[in-house]
Amino acid sequence: MKQQDKPIYTVPGNKEKSELLKAKNAEALHGGGIARIAAQHKKGKLTARERVDLLMDEGSFQEIDKLVVHRSKDFGLDKEHYLGDGVITGYGEVNGRLVYVFSQDFTVFGGSLSETHAEKICKIMDMAMKNGAPVIGLNDSGGARIQEGVNSLGGYADIFYRNTLASGVVPQISAIMGPCAGGAVYSPAITDFILMVENTSYMFVTGPNVVKTVTQENVTAEELGGASAHSTKSGVTHFACANELECIRHIKKLLSYMPQNCEDIAPVYPYEIQGDESRPVLDTIVPENPNHPYDIRDAVKGIVDEDSFLEVHENYADNIVVGFARIAGRSIGIVGNQPQSMAGVLDIHASVKAARFVRFCDCFNVPLLVLVDVPGFLPGTDQEWNGIITNGAKLLYAFSEATVPRITVITRKAYGGAYDVMNSKHIGADLNFAWPTAEIAVMGAKGASEIIFKKEIAEAADPEAKLQEKVDEYTSKFANPYMAANRGFIDEVIMPFETRQKLIKAFKMLENKVDKLPRKKHGNIPL
Repeated sequence: MKQQDKPIYTVPGNKEKSELLKAKNAEALHGGGIARIAAQHKKGKLTARERVDLLMDEGSFQEIDKLVVHRSKDFGLDKEHYLGDGVITGYGEVNGRLVYVFSQDFTVFGGSLSETHAEKICKIMDMAMKNGAPVIGLNDSGGARIQEGVNSLGGYADIFYRNTLASGVVPQISAIMGPCAGGAVYSPAITDFILMVENTSYMFVTGPNVVKTVTQENVTAEELGGASAHSTKSGVTHFACANELECIRHIKKLLSYMPQNCEDIAPVYPYEIQGDESRPVLDTIVPENPNHPYDIRDAVKGIVDEDSFLEVHENYADNIVVGFARIAGRSIGIVGNQPQSMAGVLDIHASVKAARFVRFCDCFNVPLLVLVDVPGFLPGTDQEWNGIITNGAKLLYAFSEATVPRITVITRKAYGGAYDVMNSKHIGADLNFAWPTAEIAVMGAKGASEIIFKKEIAEAADPEAKLQEKVDEYTSKFANPYMAANRGFIDEVIMPFETRQKLIKAFKMLENKVDKLPRKKHGNIPL
């Protein structure tokens, strides 16, 4: 090209430069354009930016990589570029505390993940780990950007790898606010908590069309992987929310119970100890008849600070209750058998649900309170063939490995191996209390008597009367907390109304607890 043929560029002055920046910022704010934003609203969904604005404290969000665009040239992508490339990333504050966030923008290529889209997410995850703050992902994506092929798949793997490295270092929360399919589901699966929005979000490895082709099943996206399915059947999601606003409120509340990172402690809320912290209502919780059910949540509410209990996995494996609460302003994790469902028996789903929660609390220095009313593990071929042995062992392993302050209160039944598993003194609990209604034994009095006195009962003139006599004998000897207390396996037998004041003092005493596991690379939990 000759000198005179070269194009002449006008060097912009400061005003022009400012206007150019202003124009680019405005362009980035509109994502995929006004029409696509309107389409998003029509589906009852917020835009990526609206979600970030609702989550973050006003004026605190600082965006990173707003002007990033994809690098692809195949299949017409070289003619279509959007600033930000389908994901908003940055940092800010939630309730005055630093968090990092990414929010996928469905208006840009359906929120599909490209190489640069993934790089943006990885960048804030790296920053979160370096600076010790939670990562929140607002997921709304059609999956991998097909036009990019393996570059997109590599981007997903880069994210999965960082999810794994960050696990146990900083809290990770995933909100599913639209589609999440194929490989995209594995990033949320590695994170600590998953929230879904009813009727507008779903998760599955393969969609309804593939399912129909392979298995001939006719199923909708909602039935296959909607919020209801995953909160009740699979247990994949911890919270099913009615709408996006409720979902974001849940994220904020959830964050309030956890620390910034594994070296930190959860925020302590102002609380003035009352002169009398007794709760007489607790004396009425356990029924006179040992076979009658009651709601363990009533015991929880009577023990913890008013309105502080946040149940996790409420709709899944409801024979055990887990969640966060506060005692005298301090965050704790609660695990409690639920006599109202299946008599509070431990089965596969309950064991896994509780084990996962216990491990989160131990990762992030959240003390544990365990309320025990358990008749044992659920028997049957279904349980045995599906691995109740290894799944039950997950809960045993989780409690045994936990080094946070651990306190147990036995309210009624604590039978067999389930007594051991539910944070007994033998597996490292710090303090074990029992109510006078506690029954600590290998099994129930009737079953035990039928085994121990089988011959004597069979030879009796009146076997039924003899059985009842032996049941009464066994009950008086074992269906109480005193033999365990005699051995020091129970530190104190307390009246129910005393429980709250005992726990306030006990958790205060344990707040500087130091306990270390043997040196190792990591244990081998029975997965």
